Amino acid sequence: MRPAVVIPVKSFTMAKGRLADTLTPRQREDLARTCAETVIRAAAPLPAYVVCSDDDVASWAVSVGAHVVYCTTPGLDVAVAAGRTAIAAEGFDHIIVAHADLPLAESLAHVAREGIVTMVTDRHNDGTNVLSFPLASSFTTAYGPGSLDNHIRAAEACGLAYETIEDASLSLDLDTADDLSELERRRKDNS
Repeated sequence: MRPAVVIPVKSFTMAKGRLADTLTPRQREDLARTCAETVIRAAAPLPAYVVCSDDDVASWAVSVGAHVVYCTTPGLDVAVAAGRTAIAAEGFDHIIVAHADLPLAESLAHVAREGIVTMVTDRHNDGTNVLSFPLASSFTTAYGPGSLDNHIRAAEACGLAYETIEDASLSLDLDTADDLSELERRRKDNS
């Protein structure tokens, strides 16, 4: 199995819009960049491919050692498809898709399992923060509300075995003020 990590990254200046009532634009930009750097470090030793439509993000990605895949069509599923195509062309046979807003990410390599779909749930057991599947399969992503159930149904429709993984370092993504509070709580608990 030859996995690679695909990380869709929005423009840092446009990221984390749902936190506009809590953080300043500069704070949101810094948070998005810091989280994305954490996720790229967690990808090691696997290669990381940042999918973006923004030249500043692309330059940043290269500066932190990631490959860049340009995708100008909006949407997470479209970005993942672009990343999938790019890594397949490089000879990889398994994809690990990681959201860029996982502030506690430590490792991603353990998520890939030979021949099956694996999903790391968000802390609410509703979303899919990290997803892995074989490239040769007909599996397609289905992000959005309830994506965990969507991905389970997609795996079943393809006849693929699947596994859900609970991983505290990957379960927290930052979308709301409550998520920021949870991040602070976890950091205090670990200090």
